[in-house]
Amino acid sequence: MADGGNGDIPMLEAPPSYGRQTCSSIDALPYIDSDYANPRVKAEVDRLVEEEMRRSTKKPADFLNDLPPLPTFNFQEYPMIGREYERVRAGRAPVALDRSRYELETPAVSKRNDETAWKQALQRSQRLLQYQITRMENLDLLLKYGPDAWKQHNNRLEVYLTRIQKLAQELNEKIEKVNRERKYHQQNTAYELDALSMQWKDLCQKNIAIQTACASLEARIIELETEAAERGWNLDAITENGTLAQFRSMTLAP
Repeated sequence: MADGGNGDIPMLEAPPSYGRQTCSSIDALPYIDSDYANPRVKAEVDRLVEEEMRRSTKKPADFLNDLPPLPTFNFQEYPMIGREYERVRAGRAPVALDRSRYELETPAVSKRNDETAWKQALQRSQRLLQYQITRMENLDLLLKYGPDAWKQHNNRLEVYLTRIQKLAQELNEKIEKVNRERKYHQQNTAYELDALSMQWKDLCQKNIAIQTACASLEARIIELETEAAERGWNLDAITENGTLAQFRSMTLAP
C-alpha cells in the first residue's frame, strides 16, 4: 500500500502478474483524461519506460522473433533478377555498363598498317552506326505513337488514383466514425468514472485508516498481555471463568 503521508493519492498495490502476457491492454481514455498534459505525469511515464527498458533482457533484434519468417524468393526462371537481388542483399556496388563497344576508335599507332585492325575498327563503326540508326527509328516511333500511349497510361493512372482516393476517403470516414463514437461513450461515462474513482480513493483511505487502527489495537493488546504477564495474571483462566470483561475494565481503566 502506498504511503499517504507525502500528499500522494493512496493506492492499493495490485498483485504481481505471472507468466507471459499474450495481449496488451490499453485503458487510455484520451477524450476525458486530463493527466496527459500534466508534466509530472509525463515525467513519471518516461521514467517507468526507461526503467523497463533497462530491466528488459530483450535486444532490439529480438522483437521480430515472434513474427513469421520472410518468404524465400525463387528466381530460377529469372536468373538475371536473382543475381541482382543477391548483389543488393550483399551490399555490393552495381556493375558499370560496358560502353567500349559504342566508342568509335581508330587502330593504335603501332597497328596503323595492320589490315585486321582496320577491319575490326570498321566493324565497330558499322555497329555504332546501326545502333544510332535504331535509336533514330525508335525516336520517330515515339514521336508518332508515344503521345497516345502516354495519354492512355495517364488515363489508367487517373482511374487508379480515383479508386485509391475513394478507398482512402471511406477509411477516413470509418476512422472518424469510430473516433466520434469513442468520444461520445467516453464523455457519457466520464461522470460515472469520476464517481467510481472518488469512491475508490475513499475506500483506499478507509482501508489505510482501518489498518492503522488495527495496528494500534494489536500494539495495545501486546502491551496489555505483557502487563498481565508481569502481574502474574493467567489470561486463559480468566477467559474460562467468564471474568474477561471485568479484567478488561480493570486494565483499561485510567
